Amino acid sequence: MRKASLGTIFLTVFLDLLGFGMVIPFLPGVARNLGASDFVASLNGSAYSLMQFLLVPVWGRLSDRVGRRPVLLVSIGATAAGMMLLGFADSLFLLFAARIFTGAATANIAVAQAYIADVTPPEGRARGMGLIGLAFGLGFIFGPFFGGELSRLSIAGRPGALPAFVAAGLSLINLVMATVSLPESLPVELRGKVKSQRASAFDLTGIKEAFAHPSVGRALGINFLVVFWFAGMEQTFRLFTDDAFHMSDAATGGMFGLVGVVAAIVQGGLIGRLTRKFGEVRLLTTGLLILAAGFALLGLSPRIGFAPSAALAVSCVLIAAGSGLSTPSVSSYVSRNAEAHVQGLMLGTLQSLSALARVLGPAVGGLLYQTWAPPAPYLAGAVGLGAAAWLSLRLSSLARTTKTSITPTADAPPSGA
Repeated sequence: MRKASLGTIFLTVFLDLLGFGMVIPFLPGVARNLGASDFVASLNGSAYSLMQFLLVPVWGRLSDRVGRRPVLLVSIGATAAGMMLLGFADSLFLLFAARIFTGAATANIAVAQAYIADVTPPEGRARGMGLIGLAFGLGFIFGPFFGGELSRLSIAGRPGALPAFVAAGLSLINLVMATVSLPESLPVELRGKVKSQRASAFDLTGIKEAFAHPSVGRALGINFLVVFWFAGMEQTFRLFTDDAFHMSDAATGGMFGLVGVVAAIVQGGLIGRLTRKFGEVRLLTTGLLILAAGFALLGLSPRIGFAPSAALAVSCVLIAAGSGLSTPSVSSYVSRNAEAHVQGLMLGTLQSLSALARVLGPAVGGLLYQTWAPPAPYLAGAVGLGAAAWLSLRLSSLARTTKTSITPTADAPPSGA
């Protein structure tokens, strides 16, 4: 039963990310076709992430009171409804309503993690949490590619309708499977035991405490910059491939798929060996420099006269490789350099700031794209990521100055960022 439960949890998170990925190649273009400015088109990503930011702790706290199973079933069903609404959206109002509703529905990652914690022993916890990271990676690899290919076929003149309907159908299949094979993991006698914690999306006291630790605070700031600029790139990329390269939704989805494959290779096959050989700080700095180079090349790619499309592809590979090196390295650094009694606080702050960056990044990226020039979000991102690389150079020395108060611990669970 446990294997079936973990498999259903894996499928739940995978389908959430698959649906999210399937709309990336076409959604900004659809918003533009419905009359949105480039800035407003990018706000689709901010609206989705804002609901996740606000409701992840709410879903998690609700599951502590009523159980994991009912919350997961409701969120899966709501995801299907949100994707159906997205498929029928023929106005900006409905488009944003669908994204807001779907963002709220898919904010179930904390419940999925809690379920895994309920059904796995401590020694198997890391492996169980690894399933969530794998689901994130696979969803982002296959989602944009499938979404781009499905968008070749329009329904009633709407190119994005079919991917949305397919995502809704997958969620309905998931709902049936979860109803049949997902037992409750939280015993009745354990529900509602913690009364003092509030379902807050942003704990300012916790953030202040996290940044009081110099090495961890700097790493949290670096992670915020990485997620912020990556989210801005992600939500403007379709506009850029259209304006600068006249690329189709399907070709854009292929580029996103390339990013996912390279990132999966780095994170899944290389990061462990590289970390053991070079350490987290060196990998983080290297990854940030590669990311900065990828963003710069992305912004300059249309001006490379002899092979602009090749430059675009190379920039995607660099961005994927840099992200694959830097994201797990900064999470691991925070985990290993946080004191044992504040481990949860530090990692929770990391997740909270990442969520906030996913809200703000698309808005700033879209504003730069519209008011300055299409390459602006990527050139500005290159500067910002270069600054993050400079900040990372001081991590090792800061860690040494706080060595007496640091207790190494296990790696952080995957963030999906």
